[in-house]
Amino acid sequence: MKVSPNFEIDFEKGGGLVPAVVQDAKTRQVLMLAYMDKAAFDETIESGEATFFSRSRGGRWRKGETSGNRLKIVSVTPDCDCDAILLLAEPQGPACHTGSTSCFGRDEAPGVGRFGALERTVRTRANASPEESWTAKLIESGAKRIAQKVGEEGVECALAGAAGGDEELKNEAADLFYHLAVLLFVRGLSFEDIAATLERRAKGEAS
Repeated sequence: MKVSPNFEIDFEKGGGLVPAVVQDAKTRQVLMLAYMDKAAFDETIESGEATFFSRSRGGRWRKGETSGNRLKIVSVTPDCDCDAILLLAEPQGPACHTGSTSCFGRDEAPGVGRFGALERTVRTRANASPEESWTAKLIESGAKRIAQKVGEEGVECALAGAAGGDEELKNEAADLFYHLAVLLFVRGLSFEDIAATLERRAKGEAS
């Protein structure tokens, strides 16, 4: 778990409580908003699982105590005034009590978050039987074969971009991203690594 250094949360400003926004560490989807007192914050840091203060029950509660849908914390970051907290988490099930992925709408990993969801699916399917999962079969074939598939899909995507319709291009691009996700997985990389490279380039740093 990564905790931003050299900060002290101001619990007094909010009467002993601070809001805690939880985002999915992989998809960056906002999952929920809850509150923490100092005891809940300290327990979160110590346990690595999100623990909050329930204003309705008047006490501490660890997310997933009854449902099993815990939140494994990846990082903790305060806002600029240190009176609110951003938690990046790996959800171990739906974050909302209604059974939805998020408390904010019923969509799962909207927008670019879909790429993170794709990586999570690839990681899950890697443990499946190759006879039952194309992803598992592809992973079993090895990086060289997967790289070949990425090349094939890249050519098809380029052809669709040059002479195909919009739907064809979207479908071919989706196939390319899927096979690229599998290739990155078997190489121990992710789309976040690519994003970090793009960020360095945007800053003019050497990659």
